[in-house]
Amino acid sequence: MFGSRIYVTFITGTEDYVLKMTLQEMVHQAASLYSDRKAVCFDEYNDKPPVFYTYKEVVSLATELTVFLQNYCDHRGRFEIGLYCYPGINLPSWILGILQVPAAYSPLDPDAPPVLSNYFMKKCNLRYILVENDKINKFKISHAGWFYQSSFAIDDVGLTLFQINWNDVDVNLLLDGAEDKNGLSKAASNWETDYAADLDQLKSKTSQRGYTDVRQQRSLAYILHTSGTTGIPRIVRVPHKCIVPNILHLQSLFKISPHDMLFMASPLTFDPSVVELFVALTSGASLLIVPNPIKMMPLKLSAALFHRHRVTVLQATPTFLRRFGDQLIKSTVLSASTSLRVLALGGEAFPALNVLRSWKGRENKTHVFNLYGITEVSSWATCYRIPEEVLSSDIRFDSPVPLGSPLLGTTVEVRDATGSAVLDGEGQVFIGGKERICFLDDEVTVPLNTMRETGDFVRVKDAEMFFLGRKDNQIKRHSKRLNIEYVQQAAEGLCHVEACAVTWYRQEKLILFVVPKDNLARDTLKELQKHLPTYAIPDELVLIETLPFTLHGKIDVSELRKIYSNHLNSRRHDSKLSGAEELWERLQYLWKSLLSLPDDSPSISKDSLFLYSGGDSLKSLRFHDEIENLAGKAIPGLLEVILSSSIAEVYRHVLKAVFPSEDQIMNHNTVKRKLNESSGGEFHGEHTKPKSRRYFNAAAGLIAFIALNRGNRMSSMTSPESLMRPYNAGQAGTELRQQASCSSGVTSNSMKYEVTENKSEKSRSRPKIASKTNETGTHSVEQAPSEMPEKLILHAIDLHSGKIKWERILGDRIESSACASKCGNFIIVGCYNGFVYVLRSDNGEIHCIFTAEDAVKSSAVVHPSTGLVYIGSHDQHIYALDIYKEERVWKLHCEGGAVFSSPYLSILPDHLYIATLGGLLLAVNPDTGNKIWKSSCGKPLFSSPHCNEQYVCIGCVDGNVYCFSHSGEKVWQFSTSGPVFSSPCISSLTKQEIYFGSHDRFIYCCNMEGNLLWKFKTTSSVYATPFIFHSHDLESETLLAATSTDGTVWVLNAKTGLVTGVNKLPGEVFSSPVVCGSRLVVGCRNDYVYCLDLCIAEETATRMC
Repeated sequence: MFGSRIYVTFITGTEDYVLKMTLQEMVHQAASLYSDRKAVCFDEYNDKPPVFYTYKEVVSLATELTVFLQNYCDHRGRFEIGLYCYPGINLPSWILGILQVPAAYSPLDPDAPPVLSNYFMKKCNLRYILVENDKINKFKISHAGWFYQSSFAIDDVGLTLFQINWNDVDVNLLLDGAEDKNGLSKAASNWETDYAADLDQLKSKTSQRGYTDVRQQRSLAYILHTSGTTGIPRIVRVPHKCIVPNILHLQSLFKISPHDMLFMASPLTFDPSVVELFVALTSGASLLIVPNPIKMMPLKLSAALFHRHRVTVLQATPTFLRRFGDQLIKSTVLSASTSLRVLALGGEAFPALNVLRSWKGRENKTHVFNLYGITEVSSWATCYRIPEEVLSSDIRFDSPVPLGSPLLGTTVEVRDATGSAVLDGEGQVFIGGKERICFLDDEVTVPLNTMRETGDFVRVKDAEMFFLGRKDNQIKRHSKRLNIEYVQQAAEGLCHVEACAVTWYRQEKLILFVVPKDNLARDTLKELQKHLPTYAIPDELVLIETLPFTLHGKIDVSELRKIYSNHLNSRRHDSKLSGAEELWERLQYLWKSLLSLPDDSPSISKDSLFLYSGGDSLKSLRFHDEIENLAGKAIPGLLEVILSSSIAEVYRHVLKAVFPSEDQIMNHNTVKRKLNESSGGEFHGEHTKPKSRRYFNAAAGLIAFIALNRGNRMSSMTSPESLMRPYNAGQAGTELRQQASCSSGVTSNSMKYEVTENKSEKSRSRPKIASKTNETGTHSVEQAPSEMPEKLILHAIDLHSGKIKWERILGDRIESSACASKCGNFIIVGCYNGFVYVLRSDNGEIHCIFTAEDAVKSSAVVHPSTGLVYIGSHDQHIYALDIYKEERVWKLHCEGGAVFSSPYLSILPDHLYIATLGGLLLAVNPDTGNKIWKSSCGKPLFSSPHCNEQYVCIGCVDGNVYCFSHSGEKVWQFSTSGPVFSSPCISSLTKQEIYFGSHDRFIYCCNMEGNLLWKFKTTSSVYATPFIFHSHDLESETLLAATSTDGTVWVLNAKTGLVTGVNKLPGEVFSSPVVCGSRLVVGCRNDYVYCLDLCIAEETATRMC
């Protein structure tokens, strides 16, 4: 909790007396001291001179209005009067005249939608409305038919009093029948209260019971409504004792004197206007008012404020300040010679410090404050003065700006989702105080010390609060949580951006609107890619001349949506694809834009692949969305083509969908593929046999064999039952364990792992380790690029020495992991050219080749009993292959989605699980290829499934890990804050926990009920699958190996998630680690395979090398 701090020094000894004063009493006190000083100035900034009222004149006009209202109005009980007017010279007198009745004033905006004004008036049950004389016709026309009215003119005051009798209309139907967020739908007539009771007794009673009552006479000062941007507007009734502490404390903080002139920047319907009005008029200072149109003209407004009237105090929203533009702010508003002494910004996120520094001219002495508050606890709750040294042009560090300390009488708390106080960390702000209480909607009584939920989230650090964003502005994009204000602040910091705003259009597209300084603003999205993660880059940039604003001085989001909608309609009309040539040009442009390539860079090669040109999975999804938007229709199978094929094939796929009758302009073979000459084979139907092929007897060749793959998938091919129980990589690690140096006196609780590295040949994909018990060596099979274009090499590497045992050049890129056959004599690997290669494990010679109709990125899996090989393809099929008979047993179409990930074979039950980029998880009979069941996850599945005896689990790009029973029912889902490309690792070494990584940078451990056991934050996104294993020195310790994409290799305690070892490789890592004994093998994007030694360091050593 943040306790309130009192700074009001000029009322020492009389705080309680002053705090009990009303606003009108405070104005009278100032008027008695400064009766002949100028109180109000109204300047239309035209050929008419400014008009001034002294304090004496303001009070005199107010008293005339008060007498009239007291004579003509029934003001028994709680009394509220509406005020329908524009700002002018008489405005302070009109407000003061209402308060003196005593009554609460309720400002009504003549420019607001009539339905909103009617809702507000009837919700408040206003019986009297004062209308500015020259607005009477507008008032009658706007509100005709809603109520009966009679009127009385008030001579010399400029107002007409309307007495209202409401028609029998349910107030909640005025806004299309909507309810407020609390589900309240009481009619305003429920506010009718019997005031015959003794109100003094009521006041005593409520005080004793610890709550405040809205029915107390003379308690309310004004009534407002919230903006309604996040739902139905809420009515806020503000007592004097709630707002008076704000006025007093800000007078003190801003050091207001009778020599100051304050500008009324806020409209009457925005509660900061109360602060502007009464901070001035209770201090003997002057208040400057200008017509609303002048506020929209930066040059005229700056001249009026800082040349003609020398304004000293400006309270405004950051958006209001930005209207002036960078140049005018620096040359006039915050120049060295400016009259502005105090600049207080609030109502929106505070500008980034680097932006604020760029605004301030040299030698400028303006004091800058950050104000924070909510209308529901009117008006401000906290205040922070930016230290001058932070704004110095010589200091270039950029740090977040705190919200500051609570204002007088205000209590601020930060709570987590459970309601517990947050002293360090993130949580939601709650505001209140003993007397800082407003009445919302139909509330009649409110307990003292009530705390209001703000919907604003902050980070608490060193007893300071740092704003994170609105709950309403938090979106989930690419499965990551994002606050759009974070994107806006990043864009504002770019030198080519004058002003900007970000919207979440129809909850599907992030749109950045920019007011440009120059033509280079068109490169804003490219510049943002240097400052923001991929998931935070806006989908589209829209350049506009000026930002639209609400009357409260904030960005008008609804108007921005209209602008974008019109932009879309215009683009559809003007930018329809004219033909194949334009399509090719547009694809080139999108390709360059998403990959941050210069517009003037050479044309994209027709053979370029998106993922190999700098793209990733998230950019692929954006590319997919942009192409469909360009085409104006959904294009089935497009994502799979983007992920697996060249830009030429993407073009042909889109061309066929958009212009089915048009001839293709690029004549490339799209389906038929030729075996590259280097592989020495040619087509023969479904599979291909090299001319010098040898035949092997599978039974005779069967030997003792252990295979390790990602996750901890281990199988002993001599024992078909090995897959009937959960895999145990720890057992394999024990059998294959090599001697390692260790310190014998170290217990498991203090164990630290020293990681030393040996790097061997180049690699890009995850390793597969195999060991034959009748040989002395252990092999790691890797893929790596050679210097030959469009070729990749498959390497067999000795695990212990790093020496290459053999290498084989294949026909195209390899993203598939190698798989060992049942007998151990063969290695199976898929290839981009659509071939599945079967190679001899001892020398790499090609045994046979099977063909698919598109790229094979899926890794194969082998049935331990039948020896059948199962593998998926981007042609949307799964294949069952008999590599001994060299024939395809069956193939199955997976219903509209490429098979990118590896299938998973379960023996009990006898299911083959397949995941597709169409979002389907299928269970298939591995013997016949018949579908058993299928379930849709809704988004692409890059993750491979994994199962135990009870469940099958799969990760999804929507940020969830889904758990299904073996009969296909969804059991649970676990949500992360980022896409899950990592495959789940289910271990029997602990208690069947599930381990997986996410692009939110965390590694997660859940139990089989889907409950989080622990999570560990890494230094980058986690794409790879974790690997669980036993300590090679202490069987009782179970460890988890994992990698993050920045190249960090982590060894964690599998039970606690605590770090026991770490190493940083010199490149990105998407490969999944595999541990064999004391060796960890992993591929790196610097084109090397690394074998890391895991050994126990000395007890005092924490070094990782």
